[in-house]
Formats: sequence, C-alpha cells, structure tokens
Amino acid sequence: MLETVVVVLHLLAALGVVALVLLQQGKGADAGASFGSGASATVFGSQGSSTFLSRFTAILAAAFFITSLGLGFFAKEKAHTLSQAGLPDPAVLEVPQQKPVADDVPVLEEQKPASNASDVPQAPEQK
Repeated sequence: MLETVVVVLHLLAALGVVALVLLQQGKGADAGASFGSGASATVFGSQGSSTFLSRFTAILAAAFFITSLGLGFFAKEKAHTLSQAGLPDPAVLEVPQQKPVADDVPVLEEQKPASNASDVPQAPEQK
C-alpha cells in the first residue's frame, strides 16, 4: 500500500517538474533584447529574486529525489525477501558437466575410394 502511494507521488512529481520547467522562461531569453534595444542592463538580465514557479520546481524536484530514494529502498527490501524465500543459490544449480574430448571432435566416416582415378567423372555411353 505504501509503495503504491510513493509510486503515485513519484509520477506526479516527475510530471510536475516537466510541466513547470517547460512553463518557465529561460535565462538567456533577454540576451537578444539587450543587444538590439538595450532594454537590459546586463547581457543575461538581472539575477532577481526567484519566482514562484522556480521555487515550486525546486520543491517538486526535491520530492522527486526523495521518492526515488524511497522506491530504491522498497526494491532492496523486495530483493532481500525474495532471496530469503528458500530458493537454492543459483551457483548450486549450475553444475558444469564434463564432456569427453572425443565427443567434441567431428569424425568423418570412411568413404569408398573412386574406381576411376581420373578427376573428371565419365558419362555413361549411350548405345
């Protein structure tokens, strides 16, 4: 139950961070205005107080990181309980089998020697 709540909060925080980042205006947006019309005192604008959107984005990002850590904790606990479920160790299950060396080597069956020593086959004569 708690894991489901953390997953839902994680997804909501991720979608919120994406939406808020796309809504905000970039820092370099005023650079073109400063070269053309001189509306800004510096090239990249003044570093004023942070807006509501940037503060809320930071809060959602922190919530995203915290829920990520929580989901990692839940995954570790699940892996620990599965390893303690009474299943045998995978190293015990994999027992290498020794094959004899002779079985690995291909053996050609003996072929009949050619009755005619010539390399070109002869066509049967027609009567």
